[in-house]
Amino acid sequence: MTMPFTATRQVGSTGLHLPRLGLGLAHLGGMWGRVPAVVAQETLTAAWDAGFRFFDTAPWYGRGLSEHRLGSFLIDRPRDAFVLTTKVGRVLHRPDDLAGFDIAPWTGGLRFTVEFTYTYDGVMRAYEQSLMRLGLDTIDALLIHDPDEVLHGDQFEARMQELENSGYKALEALKAQGQIKAIGMGMNTTQALATAGARVPLDFAIVAMPYTLLDQSALPALAAFASRGTAIIIGAPYASGILVTGPVPGARYRYAPASAEIVGKAAAIQTICARYHVPLAAAALHFVLAHPAVVSAIPGAATAAEARAIADAFAVVPPTAMWAALRDQGLIDPSAPLPQA
Repeated sequence: MTMPFTATRQVGSTGLHLPRLGLGLAHLGGMWGRVPAVVAQETLTAAWDAGFRFFDTAPWYGRGLSEHRLGSFLIDRPRDAFVLTTKVGRVLHRPDDLAGFDIAPWTGGLRFTVEFTYTYDGVMRAYEQSLMRLGLDTIDALLIHDPDEVLHGDQFEARMQELENSGYKALEALKAQGQIKAIGMGMNTTQALATAGARVPLDFAIVAMPYTLLDQSALPALAAFASRGTAIIIGAPYASGILVTGPVPGARYRYAPASAEIVGKAAAIQTICARYHVPLAAAALHFVLAHPAVVSAIPGAATAAEARAIADAFAVVPPTAMWAALRDQGLIDPSAPLPQA
């Protein structure tokens, strides 16, 4: 079944073309709880049947588990029928103490230690490990994962120099050889967008949290990326949960329980959306996709029902008046691009 979100946009001047919606697969690594293997396959099957053809994963998701599950699903699909992206920057190793190893923060993830490495050899090893876990011959694009000062601490500058002087050359070589079509970077904070995002040339970037219906602090960074010809994928259009569940008890925002302030803002947005008979999830998707630099959005799903619900939400087109009401109430940045009905 062909869905409207399967229309693609070109990523910069590369050979990579992405549908308007893809599926982010951190959940299949056990982000909030263990996802049984049969449920993971049901989720991917439902997504495929709903029209999804763009899948994004990473070695970090479940310490390799997400890649295993995605690869086992895709291996029997025609290779030219889907787009697959994964990430570099982490290499996985067997731990010395297997029995005592803590797999946190993943629930049900694999027992592998993580080594951060942005060197040439590290990028190449991460790439080959991903190919083996996926069981596939090719990956469409690779992203430099989590070059964030908050995450790396006092090692940040050294690792960024590794990337600039060594690891990026590996990505350039893979692209020149035709092994990948594009080079990207995946980031979670406005600080990373402004710092690491400008360290090396990028075809595209995944912006995971700072541009949603709840937070438009990334607007200056998106403008800077656009000026450099870098396309944007929104990696967390539901802000890690609250923009699909609504402001319910236990709602999550930025990978943690939502604060009272965020719950209140989400409730105010939801009230206006309800006035126009628009689900909050639909508003969240259409809002981020309205930015001219954004080529795709990749919400996550942990069940077949959640995968189908994403497609259903996209099918709802909010009226122009709803966006005007949200702007007039000060709930979205007045400079943010708004969808046109």
